[in-house]
Amino acid sequence: MPTALVDVLAVVALVVLLVVAFVHPPAWVEVLVGLVAAGAVLLSGAVDWSGAVAQTELLFPVVAFLSAILVVAEVCAAEGVFAAVGSAVARASGASPRRMLLLTFVAAALTTAALSLDATVVLLTPVVAAAATSTLVSPRPMVYACARLANSASLLLPISNLTNLLALPSIPDTSFLEFALLMAPVWLAVIAVEYVGHRFYFARDLARTPEATGPQRRVPLPVVPLVMVAVMLVAFAALSPLGVEPAWVAGVAAVALSGYALSRRRIDSRTVLRSTHLSFAIFVLCLGVVVAGLTDTFLGDLVRRVVPGDDGLVGLLVIALVATALANIVNNLPATLLLVPLVAPLGVTAVMAALVGLGVGSSLTYTGSLANLLWRRTVIRHGGEASARDFHVLSALVTLPAVLVAVVVLWAWAPLVS
Repeated sequence: MPTALVDVLAVVALVVLLVVAFVHPPAWVEVLVGLVAAGAVLLSGAVDWSGAVAQTELLFPVVAFLSAILVVAEVCAAEGVFAAVGSAVARASGASPRRMLLLTFVAAALTTAALSLDATVVLLTPVVAAAATSTLVSPRPMVYACARLANSASLLLPISNLTNLLALPSIPDTSFLEFALLMAPVWLAVIAVEYVGHRFYFARDLARTPEATGPQRRVPLPVVPLVMVAVMLVAFAALSPLGVEPAWVAGVAAVALSGYALSRRRIDSRTVLRSTHLSFAIFVLCLGVVVAGLTDTFLGDLVRRVVPGDDGLVGLLVIALVATALANIVNNLPATLLLVPLVAPLGVTAVMAALVGLGVGSSLTYTGSLANLLWRRTVIRHGGEASARDFHVLSALVTLPAVLVAVVVLWAWAPLVS
């Protein structure tokens, strides 16, 4: 098959997969389209069988972790963790919109860091929207904060975002704690920029202080799920230097939490199985094969040409901006698979700069991150309004400043911890 035709086929396969991700059809359609796209790339010769197998072996621990952590988040929801968080936010805000926004930022940042960005967009968003409504506060600032922080607050831990996990094989000498130590100031700086942006953009909503409402119902925090999540995080940190894959830790936590919730009849086995999102895991594996076929196309060549040859401040800024652009053109998962191996030879700091663009930068458009699309569907499903105008105007206001500030902090901090 002519090279040009192979390139076109690989690009078309990627576009089809991105459309499927946007439309979110039934699970069997998602799996079927993924398998057909991957098969087409294989048959065209864009990637050979050994390359496809290697890519699948690379991605399998990542998607296994994703399925396990989604089970953990779902069980936490069934046990009332998110309901308790919403109750605490409503009670502690005292009907103050500004205080509620601050508490929502804290809740969303911690949820994203500990349970990944999907938990924030799918499970926390409706809870904080309900908390705002119950106190007669406009829910808009809180709802959009969940969308923004799902991506922007995912820099702290390797487990916070699928892009971080995909990048880990490129920085094998970086442990869980070293990753967190390097990214902690960057994480805080990005959240600060996001908060200032929200205070500015939603100034009118936040200025409308409602009349005092009645006392809010107190929902106690369930102790056992929180302890299990805390143990899981400690295990990640303790076992990472020993080479234990995060998927094993998350898998054990998922089994333990599921068993606990099933024994209490807080959840049923069908819900547990459904929460693994196995169809999406297969879809991601197929996406990896398609991206492997794109590596040697004109798109891969273009990315190679624009990647800088050093990790100085200018080089890191270029890497982050290239990652931002690529994420919003082809989505941040394919962008990670394309870009990270190319910047890995420059060192850990360069990979982290790429993750800034792939995480924070993917908030620029709906299609930049699957989390953005999940957030939109979640808001609409719960009867809310997901304004494309508000999403993109806020993104245009905040995203690039957050990326730039993050890279400068990373550049200044990295030499101190290396």
